Order: sequence, then structure tokens, then C-alpha cells
Amino acid sequence: MNEQLAGAPSSAWAPSVVGQRLHAFLDAERVADDLRRYFAIGLPPGAGVFTGGRFEHLAGGGDRRQVANRFTAEDLIAVQTLSVTVPASVALDLLEGPLGAQLSHLLRSIPTDTDLADADASVVAEGSPAYQAWSLLENQHKVGWVIAGKLLARKRPLLLPVYDRVVRCALGRPLSFWTELRTALRENDGALHHRLHDLRQSAGLPQTVSALRVADVAIWMAHPAPGHRCS
Repeated sequence: MNEQLAGAPSSAWAPSVVGQRLHAFLDAERVADDLRRYFAIGLPPGAGVFTGGRFEHLAGGGDRRQVANRFTAEDLIAVQTLSVTVPASVALDLLEGPLGAQLSHLLRSIPTDTDLADADASVVAEGSPAYQAWSLLENQHKVGWVIAGKLLARKRPLLLPVYDRVVRCALGRPLSFWTELRTALRENDGALHHRLHDLRQSAGLPQTVSALRVADVAIWMAHPAPGHRCS
């Protein structure tokens, strides 16, 4: 089933459901400890770690200048740390074929240094280069919306969030997740966006962990997935 990530927000303003739900996760007493545990901050050598803590940092990150506009083998390994695997035929097409060339063309039009909270609405709207890239990936054989989103989150961690079944279960199914999350981050003079940055600092995380990933990890560590009613 397709999940719509981008599009036009509703015309009538109302308090953001996504924002309310996300605030509830961020206000949990254990959230800073969960973040430290996930990213192995202060853990002794040999302590169990979450592979996803390497998602944005593996090989210097997917958005570093030398590789920001093309998919690499490191990107394919990085998404595996989030428990998904790109099918081999698609992986080869990303690295060596026309799919990779098409996506490189689109990536060149997607900003690398813009937070979702600061981006113009058009950057994540339906028809934007980001939306086109997601659609192109989503339609590949056995890729789908989850893997497509994680691949793009690796390439544009400031702008494009991880959106999978756990996040969908926790935050709901808005008509346009990217647009609704952007709205939530900007509400009340950006209170939610500032809260995510404050959490990153209080947990001792490096600045290379984006606000979007702080939100994603806070949800993932607190929200049950296997066997849950919305999984």
C-alpha cells in the first residue's frame, strides 16, 4: 500500500495531531536515556548497541559533499542498520544503472543543508524533486514506501524523515506526512523543533544527529511495534 509523504496541507488550520503525539513522546521521563542508549553514549566497551546508531554516521554520512548526489554502497549498508534491505537488482541499478542516474539528477535539486522546519513548503510538496525521488524509489520491485523513505533519509537527514510502520503507528497516517511533520515542527514559533535540539544536547548526541532522527529514535525506543495493534 502506498503511503503519501508529500502534498498540500489542509486549508483549515487546527492544532497538529502529529505535533501533539510527538510532544507526548518527547516529554517522556526516559527519553534522554533512550537516546543515549540507542547511540551508545557513555556505554562501556562491549555493551550491546543498536545498529541503527550508525545509520547517519557510517562512512561519514550519505549527505557529505563528495557523495551527496549519488547513492553509494555505504548507503545501502546504512539502511540495513534500520532493518531493511534493498533488493540486489535495485541496488545494482542504484549504483551502476539508469535508476542511479535519474536519482542523482533529482538529488541535485534537493537541498542538503536545510532542516525540514526551515524548508519552504514547496520543497516537500507533491511534484517536488524530493517527492519524485521517493516515488521513483517506491515503485521499484520490492522496495515500497518504507525502504524508499529510509534511503532518502540517509541522503537528506536534515530534510527528510524516516517514516516506517513504527512511526506511522505512533503518529498516525496524515494525508501528507512530510508536510504535516513540517507544520508540526514550525508550530508555536518552532517549539517542537527547538525541543528536539534541546534533547539532542541534553543526551550528549553529536550535531550530526538531525532533529528528525532524534524524533524517530525517541518514537522507536518508546513505541511497541511487533504484535502491536497498528503494526
